[in-house]
Amino acid sequence: MVAPVTRLVVFDLDGTITRHDTLMAYVTGLLRQRPWRLLSLLRVAPAALAYAFGRLDRGELKARLLATTLGRYTRAELEAWTKRFTERLVARGLRADALSAIEGHRHHGDVLALLSASPDLYVPAIAARLRFDEVICTELRWTDDHLDGALRSANRRGPEKTRCVARLASRHPGLRTVAYANAVSDLDHLHRVDEPLLVCGSWRARRQAASAGIPHAEWR
Repeated sequence: MVAPVTRLVVFDLDGTITRHDTLMAYVTGLLRQRPWRLLSLLRVAPAALAYAFGRLDRGELKARLLATTLGRYTRAELEAWTKRFTERLVARGLRADALSAIEGHRHHGDVLALLSASPDLYVPAIAARLRFDEVICTELRWTDDHLDGALRSANRRGPEKTRCVARLASRHPGLRTVAYANAVSDLDHLHRVDEPLLVCGSWRARRQAASAGIPHAEWR
């Protein structure tokens, strides 16, 4: 009997495993506990406009958002919210087909990696709940006991995701690579793995994936 071949399987998070974006859900969910703090979102507007006009990249926008909205919270407060947020997300916010795919790969003995541009405030907690073997996400900087908001790593998006997949593959030499993701910005790393799948992609993402020979699936 031939033993099954183990693969390295890389999952994106937002829109692939989850039904919706997690970053704004995390931020606004915490701010709603003290509703007046929602006003801090207004102070992000100049950065959002700068991003819209190409004067700020997504990583810088993310840093401004987090510093402006969450900079007042202590590490203990954020850890407590992360626990509640993760429990709610796992209970109600994940795609059933994504969970089935994760479990199928685990049963097969594959190496599971979660790779996300979302921050390390909560992505490692989600990875732990879903029993991933590896997790790579955008890392944030702290000043003493408070979140600085600046990025301590590159924003794990686009070409940086491709570099992360290459680093994962180098740590698991000889394994076939599988990747699931949902966005146009993910097509570069999907194109470079052995078994790619675009999940619940936009019309633009589906069109570009089809041109690159990348299959698409609608997960519920």
